Amino acid sequence: MSGKQHIDEQRAFVLHLYPYSETSLVVDVFSRDHGRLALLARGARRPRSALRGLLMAFQPLELGWFGAGEVKTLAKAEWIGGMPLLGGRCLLPGYYLNELLVKMLPREDPHRVLFDAYSAALHALALGGADAPELRRFEKTLLKELGYGLTLDREAVTGEQISAQAHYAFQVERGPIRKVGAGDTANLNVLRGKTLLDMAADDYTDPQTRLESKVLMRQLIAHHLGGKPLQSRRVFMELQKL
Repeated sequence: MSGKQHIDEQRAFVLHLYPYSETSLVVDVFSRDHGRLALLARGARRPRSALRGLLMAFQPLELGWFGAGEVKTLAKAEWIGGMPLLGGRCLLPGYYLNELLVKMLPREDPHRVLFDAYSAALHALALGGADAPELRRFEKTLLKELGYGLTLDREAVTGEQISAQAHYAFQVERGPIRKVGAGDTANLNVLRGKTLLDMAADDYTDPQTRLESKVLMRQLIAHHLGGKPLQSRRVFMELQKL
């Protein structure tokens, strides 16, 4: 985005913090009306800085900034409140959501629907909601907002309604294709029609749906990341081994 900006009273979340000089930080934020952007928080690393206790992940903030170029200057930050603090097992799913946004969302590309989905997911996780439904809903919204929306209730070739009793091979660039034989499915994710219909309805009560949808979304996210690894997923797998 070109031209000098002066933005005030913008709802946002901190996604990541980077040290900048001995006293400052570069803050990667996700704002509702301006998307993801980088802000220079001058003096935020000083012991007495008012920003030190404000620039926390998973808490809604009201921000103001100014400037031109890729990195703007943070002018003010205020805590909005109303969001329970994430803790314990909720932290890793929260960091996973943040990492997806940092690695997949272009800078200064507004996505209000995605912002609201992110806020809703954090709120549900903080209140003890199950990980799987919240993560799958957010992943679906993220892909849709980036132009990779999923077709889950129709077969990709014929357009026929998905049958709950059938099995389908999911092609990343096309969608579900009914599996009628033992053909080559080495590079495809085969799953139940019921799982596809459950995902379309955001119903993750079935344990098999939770498992198959997780595998499918992992494949799709990896494809659109273009090989970039997710550190939060690596940490989660290491914790599972322990």
